[in-house]
Amino acid sequence: MKKLVIGLGAALSYIVSVGFFFTHMMMYSKKKTDEEIIEKEKLGGHFVQKDFDELEKRNVSIPSRFGYSIKGYLIAPYKEKKFVIVSHGVTMNRYNSIKYMNLFLDRGYNVLIYDHRRHGESGGKTTSYGYYEKFDLRSAVHWLKHQYGENITLGIHGESMGAVSMLLYAGSLEDGADFYIADCPFEDLEQLLLYRLQAEIRIPKWLVMPIARLFLKWRDGYNMDEVSPIKIIDQIQKPILFIHGKKDGTIPFSSSIHLYKQKPGLKKIYIAENAEHAMSFTMNQAEYERRIKLFLQESGIEEKELTELDI
Repeated sequence: MKKLVIGLGAALSYIVSVGFFFTHMMMYSKKKTDEEIIEKEKLGGHFVQKDFDELEKRNVSIPSRFGYSIKGYLIAPYKEKKFVIVSHGVTMNRYNSIKYMNLFLDRGYNVLIYDHRRHGESGGKTTSYGYYEKFDLRSAVHWLKHQYGENITLGIHGESMGAVSMLLYAGSLEDGADFYIADCPFEDLEQLLLYRLQAEIRIPKWLVMPIARLFLKWRDGYNMDEVSPIKIIDQIQKPILFIHGKKDGTIPFSSSIHLYKQKPGLKKIYIAENAEHAMSFTMNQAEYERRIKLFLQESGIEEKELTELDI
């Protein structure tokens, strides 16, 4: 009897330890500071403090359905009602979105960059890898359309978790933008966690995942299988450009290939041969911009440029 009690106690201790460890790692992932992100962007050639300071920025505070405020900047120098919302990845904040902001400003779009829940200046206690973030993205879309009208041309660019939030928004809430650009998304949260477990810890999945699922639902209120873009990608009718670095060791590039194959309607994909996670733009800026240009032209969002053969 004593051995049974000891065994049950050890099992319970294991379950609690594993459950709290993995959910804590997910819900409270260590965030980068503004200074760390800005320094990274400077090294990548994407951030010039003087240029950023001179931009006319509107401070934005958007109410979340979960009771906190979503903070960001709206940069809107153009009268034409063309907008892009940029959705950043986990551990980052709006400063990581500046390189994409500049890309779309150069193309004549007004841009909204914002901090996800629990990042930057936004509220929210936990990170959910897209589950709660998709609702905040919807709030940002609705805020923008309330400000400028339902007839705006709207695109959303998402990177990593931001891309997942975007796909979940479009596939499970509303297909509310005119185009989407998904840079290095994962296809399924549980599959990603298993991939990371095998790469870093090598613990058998049957010892971890049932516990992680149970504790995640208990601690943060959602099921892991609800964070699965591959399950809802066929609900998105608007055009999507998928982008992924072939050397991505954080989220395998096969995720974007699988999502691309499942997406109905107009779609494009760009696999950057030399890029690691979220580095496709940094390593291939000219090609990245060219792919977006072609995508927007083929989608009918932008007019195609005439060549000598067209004249």
